[in-house]
Amino acid sequence: MKKENENNQPEFLFGKANYTFLLIGLAVIALGFILMSGGGSTNPEVWSEDIFSFRRIRLAPTTVLTGFAIVIYSIFKKDKK
Repeated sequence: MKKENENNQPEFLFGKANYTFLLIGLAVIALGFILMSGGGSTNPEVWSEDIFSFRRIRLAPTTVLTGFAIVIYSIFKKDKK
């Protein structure tokens, strides 16, 4: 049988803090992908070194991995109940 509280509402799988960390992690992942974008050229005949910038090679992937770590933390975090 399902456990339900007195108001006849189903219980959530995670607590409020877990969902907060989950949303923060998803926002950090989205920021990392935004940092990765750009650097393309309108003319395929012209080479652009912008694709090898620090932002796209180091900062953006590190930001995405940090976001994944925050999401994993939000899943494994225990409530104080």
